[in-house]
Amino acid sequence: MSDSLWGYRPSCGHTAGIDLTGYSVEATDGSIGKVDKYSDEVGSAHLLVDTGVWIFGRDVLLPAGTVKHIDTEDRKVYVELTKEQVKDSPEFDRHRQTEDPAYHEQLSAYYLAYRIM
Repeated sequence: MSDSLWGYRPSCGHTAGIDLTGYSVEATDGSIGKVDKYSDEVGSAHLLVDTGVWIFGRDVLLPAGTVKHIDTEDRKVYVELTKEQVKDSPEFDRHRQTEDPAYHEQLSAYYLAYRIM
């Protein structure tokens, strides 16, 4: 697993301890939902995004390394992914996969293909 994908980039404006719950999540081409849960855990930092009706209420786990910028004033998280890339991401089951290393490996392989360093 790429640990760098599972940690916030220093340039994104993340400050440990800031509650991101409820922040809007913006892809490069529009809104994809709101942060339902998040983790700052080293090597496993991520956002759990509730996409609402956009992709039929599906939850999506986004590794913290996909975050481009956090705007605490507007309560928005910007990710370096398109809506289509998020929509096509591996299926997520919040009751089984939040901390599952095999699922993290699957996500790493998927998102690393789109990662802009």
